Amino acid sequence: MTTTNPPLATDQSVDALIKTIRIPPRPSLLADVQAELALDDPDPKRLASVIAHDVAMSASLLKLANSPFFGLRLKAKSVDHAVNLLGLKQCGVLLTGIIARQTVQIEKISLVKFWDFSAKRAQAMSQFARRLRVCPVDVAHTFGLFCDIGIPLLLERFPDYPQTLEMANQCLTDKFTVVEQERHATSHTAIGSLLSRTWGLQEEVTTAILLHHDYAVLDDSGTDERVRSLIALSLLAEYGIIRYHGEEYSTEWEKGGLLASHFLGLSTDEIEDLFEELHELLNKAH
Repeated sequence: MTTTNPPLATDQSVDALIKTIRIPPRPSLLADVQAELALDDPDPKRLASVIAHDVAMSASLLKLANSPFFGLRLKAKSVDHAVNLLGLKQCGVLLTGIIARQTVQIEKISLVKFWDFSAKRAQAMSQFARRLRVCPVDVAHTFGLFCDIGIPLLLERFPDYPQTLEMANQCLTDKFTVVEQERHATSHTAIGSLLSRTWGLQEEVTTAILLHHDYAVLDDSGTDERVRSLIALSLLAEYGIIRYHGEEYSTEWEKGGLLASHFLGLSTDEIEDLFEELHELLNKAH
């Protein structure tokens, strides 16, 4: 009696699969914002003019600028005013997030919880990056927003992807992405890094998106230090948010928490102090 093994996914079959997953092209508004910020001498007035052409974008930027998270001394009364108060770099980060939220949407599936958690993770990573000085705050914020951006794209492509998420979130023996690969021949990290590259995000953000469930890289000096910093900060941020919501256990923290703590040079007491500060920030923001 002979048995037939299921065919292994080939490079060609994976490429063909990826072509069936909708990767949104870089929005023209994002390209305009990035082009202005890439200039040797970017002009706040020109950036404000780009933003002002989109009413929804302008309203979203003002709402974020005046949120408790930034704690601005003055209230932004116009787009020009918001750009001046926040600074060009911070504006660029916020606009990229707003554009992502407007662009990555799925019919019949609400992404409110996804984007809310992404925003909290971005805020937490910004705060930790500012305190620990392991990477630029704007890069940490961008990664916090985009590290799981592949998830909604896979939700749109695979009807059974919610079950995959549940299995991956509960699995302690395999990496999150191994569960995805076994069921779908791709992962949210692969798709997310593809979108990141397509949208012209920073190279370290794109690489960190691809590797952020591979915690062994935290102990690998051959991996770019900024990439490792982003992965460690995201683990810390996600665990801090989970704790904020009253839960003590995190599968991903069990897998990579010790490596992240060691890489960042943090003791248990120092982590608790960071979480206390984060929880105060999140309380103010809600």
